[in-house]
Amino acid sequence: MKTVVISLLLLIGLVACNQTKKDSTNELSDKMPKIVFADTGVYDFGDITEGDTVSRQFKFKNEGEFPLIINNIQASCGCTTPEWPKKPIAPGEEGTIKVLFNSQGKRGVQNKTVTVYANTDPAYTELAFRVMVNPRADSSRTATAQ
Repeated sequence: MKTVVISLLLLIGLVACNQTKKDSTNELSDKMPKIVFADTGVYDFGDITEGDTVSRQFKFKNEGEFPLIINNIQASCGCTTPEWPKKPIAPGEEGTIKVLFNSQGKRGVQNKTVTVYANTDPAYTELAFRVMVNPRADSSRTATAQ
């Protein structure tokens, strides 16, 4: 009987300690930096001509309780160049990520992503855009009438 009581007390102690750990983890997670973008979904640049470069400022806000640090940003291809703030973004402050797309050598519908790695939970956020790249009129094919 004594062993059952001791085992029961140990089990209650372990469950209580585990619950406290979960509660403190949730509290910390709730206070972490939160990157919230003004526009969600896929941004559509519309139609452009091959060789054109377009850019977009993706605005965001840190809605967490600790400074937001963007560690890195990776584009899905070399035709896309991201620029981001290198300094921490304080809680409640806003920032922008500039994305440039160079359509040289690209034709047709282009769907691209930019992955933002930061000290957030989850650790990354994806931005997406699409653009229709129309072929440039070839000036060397000028017909001459004789």
